[in-house]
Amino acid sequence: MNFSHIRWLDEKGHIKPPIYLYGMLIFIARGWCIWIASLTQASDRAGLVTLIYPQKADFIMSLIAGLGAVLIYFLVIAERKRKPEWLRGLFCQIKVLLLGLLILDGGLLIARVMSAHYLYSWSIGLDGLFLFWSGLYLFKSKRLSHYLSDWKVS
Repeated sequence: MNFSHIRWLDEKGHIKPPIYLYGMLIFIARGWCIWIASLTQASDRAGLVTLIYPQKADFIMSLIAGLGAVLIYFLVIAERKRKPEWLRGLFCQIKVLLLGLLILDGGLLIARVMSAHYLYSWSIGLDGLFLFWSGLYLFKSKRLSHYLSDWKVS
């Protein structure tokens, strides 16, 4: 069969991961992304981290919360290769894992708001907005539901 006219299927007929899933994983693992980006600066490796996370505890909590997103990213890569088979059961639970990570990130956002004495900042506002849209996407996206159930079928 030729699936070239359907953009969300790959050449084998499996559903490709949605782009917004990658966006959610990057958002949740933003501490890891900032840490990796800070490694590229030879002169001041901690400068970028302290710019984004002035409190060291916030950065460490972001790394801990982002660890689950890194693991989910490796599950998505394993699904693309369809190996190993024993990950199939864990892959089907990604929606629950993502929900738990979003709740954890929401708790960290509330802690940041409280430590800022309830003053508005753009970073907190954008984090809250993206957290809200990610939760909506998690519950309402048909493509994500089809993608997560695709490995069950094959």
